[in-house]
Amino acid sequence: MTPPRERRRRGTDGSPAAPRLDLPRRGSVRRAQMITTYGIGSLIAVDNESFIVSGIDKAHESWRPEEAPIIHEHRLARALEVRHFRLPPASGDGSKDGVRVRRFPLWHSCPQCQSLQHVRGFNPPPGKNVCTKCDDEPLVPSRFVVACEDGHLDDFPYWKWLHRGNREEGVTGRCGGQMRLRFSGRSASLRSVVVSCTCGVPDVSLEGAFRRSALGDLKVRCEGRSPWLEGAPAEHCAKSPRTLQRGSSAVWQPVLRSALSIPPWSDGLADKLTKHWENLRGFSSRVEIEIYLKGAFPGGDSVSVEAVMDLLAAEREEDPSPEDGITDNHQKLRRQEYEQLSSGNALRDKGREEQFVCEPPVSDASVLSPFGVERTMLVKRLREVRALKAFTRIADPETSSDGHEAPLSLTPTDWLPAMEVHGEGVFVRLDEHRLDDWAELDSVAGRVKRMRDNHDRLLRERAIDPTKAPVSPATPRMVLLHTLAHVLINEWSLEAGYPAGALRERLYSDPAMAGFLVYTATSDSAGSLGGVVAQGEPARLAAAIRSALQRAHWCSADPLCIESRSSGAGGTNLAACHACAMLPETSCEYNNILLDRALLIGTPDDRRVGFFAQVLG
Repeated sequence: MTPPRERRRRGTDGSPAAPRLDLPRRGSVRRAQMITTYGIGSLIAVDNESFIVSGIDKAHESWRPEEAPIIHEHRLARALEVRHFRLPPASGDGSKDGVRVRRFPLWHSCPQCQSLQHVRGFNPPPGKNVCTKCDDEPLVPSRFVVACEDGHLDDFPYWKWLHRGNREEGVTGRCGGQMRLRFSGRSASLRSVVVSCTCGVPDVSLEGAFRRSALGDLKVRCEGRSPWLEGAPAEHCAKSPRTLQRGSSAVWQPVLRSALSIPPWSDGLADKLTKHWENLRGFSSRVEIEIYLKGAFPGGDSVSVEAVMDLLAAEREEDPSPEDGITDNHQKLRRQEYEQLSSGNALRDKGREEQFVCEPPVSDASVLSPFGVERTMLVKRLREVRALKAFTRIADPETSSDGHEAPLSLTPTDWLPAMEVHGEGVFVRLDEHRLDDWAELDSVAGRVKRMRDNHDRLLRERAIDPTKAPVSPATPRMVLLHTLAHVLINEWSLEAGYPAGALRERLYSDPAMAGFLVYTATSDSAGSLGGVVAQGEPARLAAAIRSALQRAHWCSADPLCIESRSSGAGGTNLAACHACAMLPETSCEYNNILLDRALLIGTPDDRRVGFFAQVLG
């Protein structure tokens, strides 16, 4: 990542003006990366330096409204208990102040003199990261950090690692020597990374530092530090720290929540009422609402009383309740989207601000009946908001409990960073009765049970309290929909010219839902090529499904792949690998787990396992 060129801001008279906050710029990233890759609490490398992205406690000082605009998605905001969302600041040539970062890790080494110490020990000049004893030789940040499953992060304890077992019992304090870090060059393994000290203790390599119990054996405890939060006190933490490479994906994994803008929240009216919701919710009669609106919107900017009352009624209906069998906010969001995608929202009689347009195809859809497709809808216009709720370290965000989630701020805020994607897609709904009949087969239930048991075991292992671990979502219906969406995306990436990373799945699977949405998933040019809707025309979709299923018949890893009894992380896949059914991580909702193409086409021993086996002959 190359730091942008130095630039100065001009004053109102055209003369150069100083930045509002005189802080050095260290690099630039895209807005979408601030949510998915380099979000709050993540480590980011710029040239030969390393930084951690600061929390959002003081973001109001640097996230200027013109560069980090407020975005609204009423349904998602209520589910996450915030008022609104904000786009991260842009990093273009015209941007001013951006996202704050702090130097981390703090332990560095000099490649010339091999000195290993805290960065302050090198006494570098302000704004530079160099060794003053070696003619300003650039320092190298530590390649290793330690983290725990509760999100804490700290420098690797080089001193304790080197001096283990070399101190007399009862002696406290440091040895007073100077540590050094060198590479022996004998191999590319950690055995070649050697730490020494002038106090005379034997040299020690970093071999074994990545063992799960390596730091625990040295009685190194998690110090409970949160370096991305300014002023955060060290917390008591009972978790065992683990050694990680600074650039490992396990150091930072986002916890994302998303929602589609659907009626009645997709026409822009809800955005106008953002500042007035608390007051409007307190009114119970039409007269009170009408009087309030006249005072809140004077002049010609009138707001329909009926429309506001409809929004308030819709909001009350959206609250999850035990009566409808849904107590989870996010499952409620999916159920609402599924119903809207199934019923549609035609473009006629809609304003230009409408963000959700969903219509059935004009041509005959009977060609899809042999595949068990009950309905297909062309989503000609959609908007998705993805919010960064929190992040995890080490633990998988999709399989960990909320207790593992690290916060984005020291104190609660009424907003979260988010991004929005405008695009198009195709919604496919399968015949639920046919699905139920197929799912009752013992061979189908047995395959899915094996995956679900492995996934449940993985969830229990990663949960803080195994008795409260979430239940695996794996069911025959879910695994079938998930795998079908994957092979269809792979097919479109070959036949329709879309890179697989530019498409994304959105699954709708529970006892009352049986569908999936494939849509453009990126805000760059690959997501705005157009043509995804054209793939949903019945004749073309039928040909794509048939071709995708035929491709799924053979994998370059067969017969090992199709005959596998477990694959993937923790054995959560069966017949699925990167050569046949897996997608880029950005395209899959479940991190490429709970996949089995045998449920599509059957196995060599039992064709009935495949839902589409009879169609393919």
